[in-house]
Amino acid sequence: MKGHGTKFGRKMEAAIAALLTQRNIDEAAKAVGISPNTLLNWMKVPEFQVAYREARKAAYSQAVAKLQQGATAAATTLLKVMVDQSTPVREGARRRVRHDSLHENHGDRGYRSQSGRAGTRGWNSEIGRTDVRAIARFGGPL
Repeated sequence: MKGHGTKFGRKMEAAIAALLTQRNIDEAAKAVGISPNTLLNWMKVPEFQVAYREARKAAYSQAVAKLQQGATAAATTLLKVMVDQSTPVREGARRRVRHDSLHENHGDRGYRSQSGRAGTRGWNSEIGRTDVRAIARFGGPL
């Protein structure tokens, strides 16, 4: 039954593609024309797991590459919005850069405000230093 095996392989490949593009297993199964139980059973097969993992890695790598390509343009746009006095989102952009700069400098450790609570509210000498670094980094007042 060589033909049957080939069809089965194509369906599995289609299922992997559907898993990457559909919102959930039910929708992925429906897109391929199989039952959700069949898809769940395939997801237990080691060869399917390997192929699915490789496809997910490839999709993730492509997404990261796209983000990297647009990062410079996004940063430039954000900075333009920050300094444009007529833009109502200027304050939000300023807070975003300040927030990102804080997390870049503090990593996942977080930080505490003067009140001792974790978060972004309240004055903290670290936040002040971060603002100065952000101003130096972006070459203008925030």
